[in-house]
Amino acid sequence: MRVRLLQGLCLLLLATLPWLPGVPAFWITQMNYIGLYSLVVLGLVLLTGVGGMTSFGQSAFVGLGAYTTAWLTTAAQLSPWLGLLAGLLLTCLVAYGLGVITLRLSGHYLPLCTLAWCLALYYLYGNLDFLGRYDGIAGIPPITLGPWSLGASESMYLLIWLVLLLALWATRNLLDSRAGRAIRALRSGSMAESFGVDLAHYKVVVFVYAALLGGVSGWLYAHMQRAVSPSPFGLGYGIEYLFMAVVGGSGSVWGAVAGAATVLIVKDQLQNVLPTLVGSGVNLELLAFGVLMILVLQYARDGVWPLIARAGGWLGLRARPAAAQAPWYAQAAELPRRPLPAVGERVLDVDRARKEFGGLVAVNDISFQLCAGEIMGLIGPNGAGKSTTFNLISGVLPLSAGQVRFMGERIDGRSAHDIARRGLVRSFQHVQLLPDMSVLDNVALGAHLRSRAGVAAAALRLDRASEAALLREAARQIERVGLADVMEQPAGSLPLGRQRVVEIARALCGDPILLLLDEPAAGLRYQEKQALAAVLDQLRREGMSLLLVEHDMDFVMNLTDHLLVMDFGTQLAEGVPADIQANPAVLEAYLGGLDDDWEVPVAAPTGAPGAAIAPVAATPVVPGVATRLGEGS
Repeated sequence: MRVRLLQGLCLLLLATLPWLPGVPAFWITQMNYIGLYSLVVLGLVLLTGVGGMTSFGQSAFVGLGAYTTAWLTTAAQLSPWLGLLAGLLLTCLVAYGLGVITLRLSGHYLPLCTLAWCLALYYLYGNLDFLGRYDGIAGIPPITLGPWSLGASESMYLLIWLVLLLALWATRNLLDSRAGRAIRALRSGSMAESFGVDLAHYKVVVFVYAALLGGVSGWLYAHMQRAVSPSPFGLGYGIEYLFMAVVGGSGSVWGAVAGAATVLIVKDQLQNVLPTLVGSGVNLELLAFGVLMILVLQYARDGVWPLIARAGGWLGLRARPAAAQAPWYAQAAELPRRPLPAVGERVLDVDRARKEFGGLVAVNDISFQLCAGEIMGLIGPNGAGKSTTFNLISGVLPLSAGQVRFMGERIDGRSAHDIARRGLVRSFQHVQLLPDMSVLDNVALGAHLRSRAGVAAAALRLDRASEAALLREAARQIERVGLADVMEQPAGSLPLGRQRVVEIARALCGDPILLLLDEPAAGLRYQEKQALAAVLDQLRREGMSLLLVEHDMDFVMNLTDHLLVMDFGTQLAEGVPADIQANPAVLEAYLGGLDDDWEVPVAAPTGAPGAAIAPVAATPVVPGVATRLGEGS
């Protein structure tokens, strides 16, 4: 209640600020500029802070919006609202073209490209005759709403902040959605693709979204200033926008407003205060500004807004969840599930798969088959090629030779997100979670392909039904693996073993036909391994197929139907666990041979689907075999 009241008072103050007694006109103008800058910085928060794509060129898109409406409303005498539509259309087309070309680059090449096209558009504005060259365009009419003109500073203040608040609301909605989880996962690369996220598509979407916010800011700027010239759209402003995002907090939506306000107010106040302290003959504003910003970044490394948010928590203003209430998604409809193939039907067929890295053969003509309702283990020591084989099957790496068929269809050569769409889902050798997101949101990412809600629907909050269904499915899988008590906690706060279980729940959320698990029991305690074994056995009973890479031989021997042993990328042996334990080639490779007096104990039979899970520690293994086969991959 206290938080709602404070929010209402802040909105009331924001709406009535221009008409409060004693408020100088200067501060109304300053607030207008803070709003305009915040719109551009908001796009950078999404693009750079969340999506991980650094851009120095957002000022060029501000110029596109400003120059489009300036020319149309002066030369063509069109309405400013038509200027807005035309500016957004042009900005969208230019941003899409630049994004498709430049977002394929990585590392320092992408920022360099943004520098290049920012400079190119800046000089374009200054060299075209019909845009007035470096003198620009003057005499731009004010925005009108029917008979009302918004030419006054107070009227533009209301429009600017209304647009900004709507943009903040839409961006917050976007991040709190299926598309938002995909955007947050852009930094993760192959992990996101393995759950069906089309990285190239979402990178372009975020790039265009940020550019459109810049175009809207340019439109507002042109009609507030009533004139445009190239200088506000140069590289210096592009760098300043990015700096504001960092100062405010590049990972938070409200950080855009905090960063723009901090930088603009500090710069302005330094210009007023320093001359009275050191005299007007010494220009120390830039030096003092640099020192202050260094101090800000030193003591608020995540930005200004997280400090403000923590202060609100200290004052008791942080919202508290209502106790003992069912979550809002509890009554959502269940997601449809794909039918599983009949037990015994061939699911995966790997035929002479080969992977070469230059002169190194990492996987050497591996062949095996996996049928529905089976659990197969892939074992071997360091450098055996197990994880590389997983990457070849799931599309993370392309094959050098051979074929991979899934449900009778060739999938080698397809992208990872396309393979995931067909029902082949995986986990990873090293935990790949989004640590700042909750366990629930991390698991919901696994169900990305089970919904079609897009960016526009998410931004306008029209996706609530599909979002509730996704979250309900995620909660069901979290409860299934025994993590219901940590559902709302950040995934990065969990111990390593429980993070691996979160990854399994995320994979199950994708409704797979074939589940690839890379070291699922690593880091788990004995009882946690027992619970995991029970879950995997239940999946086998339901008809799901599983392929495991695992180094706990007791766990593997009691759970799997058959095993494939790899050594230096080569297939060494294949068979049921008892045969693998007694295989002379395996013993020779891992123990250097056995003395004649040694006796090979045999594991209990475990091959029948649906068989009860024996205690994990009960399987006898030849001394040394478990250690050697169970080394890290």
